[in-house]
Amino acid sequence: MSQEIQNETFVNLLNDLQINHYQPSANAQALLLVDARYIKDLKINVGNVLSNAQYLNQKESYLLALAVAVNEKFDLLKEAFTAKAKAAGATDAEIAEVIAATSLMNTNNVFYRFRHFMQKDFYTNQPAGIKMSIMMNPVLGKEFFELLSLVISSINGCEMCVTSHEQSVLQHGSSESRVFEGVKLGAIIKGLITILS
Repeated sequence: MSQEIQNETFVNLLNDLQINHYQPSANAQALLLVDARYIKDLKINVGNVLSNAQYLNQKESYLLALAVAVNEKFDLLKEAFTAKAKAAGATDAEIAEVIAATSLMNTNNVFYRFRHFMQKDFYTNQPAGIKMSIMMNPVLGKEFFELLSLVISSINGCEMCVTSHEQSVLQHGSSESRVFEGVKLGAIIKGLITILS
């Protein structure tokens, strides 16, 4: 741990996430310089979504957090959440599918957001031509795959994708409470990355 980090709450947050050798980003330094109250809020929020979820089990929470870290290209958290997910029972195949699903959502979110923005029959009526075989029989199970897709689509701001995946999650036996908790987890991990990166 860097000696520059003297805020105990921040150090505890990094320890909880099992992040070692972290050099504070400019954003983190700005908060640490003034011992910002937000650091305490961030630690509580992160702890709540990762450890106190009511509708997500521990493995699911870490897999969703991993998807956000992959989506945001933040390797420190990708490594940390991979280790935590594996400790909670995730297999290599499940980790790989989280990465693949996140990549697919990045593809789809750009494509379908474009279609939605344009609202032109020509674009809407063209076959997408995007191969999506991993969605057919996912290792993670259809409901969780759809939940992960929803969380990433929410972060990436694709309205069509969000609406479609939310409907699919519910059709596969999930609840609005589980959707709410998953999206909240995604939002908080995205906020965490804003500070750490």
